Amino acid sequence: MSATPAESIAAVERSPQAAGAHDREGWVAVFAADARVEDPVGSRPHRGRAQIERFYDTFIGPRAITFHRGGDVVFGSTVIRDVTVEVRMGPSVAMLIPAFLRYDLDDSLRISRLQAFWELPAMMWQFARNGLRAVPAGMQLSRALLRNQKLAGTVGFLSGFLGTTVRGKQHVGRLLDDACAGDQVAVKRRLANALSVTRGDDERIGTSELVALLHGARWDGMIRAGHCVAARVHRDGCRLVLFADVETRPVRIRAVRVFADEQWT
Repeated sequence: MSATPAESIAAVERSPQAAGAHDREGWVAVFAADARVEDPVGSRPHRGRAQIERFYDTFIGPRAITFHRGGDVVFGSTVIRDVTVEVRMGPSVAMLIPAFLRYDLDDSLRISRLQAFWELPAMMWQFARNGLRAVPAGMQLSRALLRNQKLAGTVGFLSGFLGTTVRGKQHVGRLLDDACAGDQVAVKRRLANALSVTRGDDERIGTSELVALLHGARWDGMIRAGHCVAARVHRDGCRLVLFADVETRPVRIRAVRVFADEQWT
């Protein structure tokens, strides 16, 4: 029997609770044995318990992390959380990172995949603005990366700087403007090269259905991570998250996935 939205949210909530409590075993235990963590999306994924433990030791254990929730979307076995992550890397260095966190759950309500969509370049710029205060925290992170992830893992993390460009982000913004305005012709033109448009991962829909879903809504909170652009869409107190896979040369949208809460019509 499939889980209810409340049960899925409760299962997902174990992750930030364990991270906030610095409960290493509890945090790792919320994942399936063959789980995959992509944090941020665009960096090299961590697969299986050993790599997920090293991820915790590098990025979670040494610092205080608080998750400020903006809302959840539950679609089948997927929970998408709209959050701002507050990361304290030292007594005087703190950052606020807007993110979409996608959790895919297995039949046992363990996390089979976690994808964190946030902007690594923007985070590094925010970090650098702390000036000299950031130097000790930066050195600590560099040592932890090399100790736990080795050189290949460090390079894999830094690959999160690559991916779609600001121009690609703007391209998705124009798609959303057209869809929210109900302009089917413009949406069809912008998605002329798209391989798929789906509700969730698998339910194929046409451009007319996409426009029907978004017409009259508003969007904001756009984030680019790897080759994906994500944005929140809201209407009448309901919430939808759109993910667009974007190629850079030339800039074009290759796939669109929308995840809406059960009240969305």
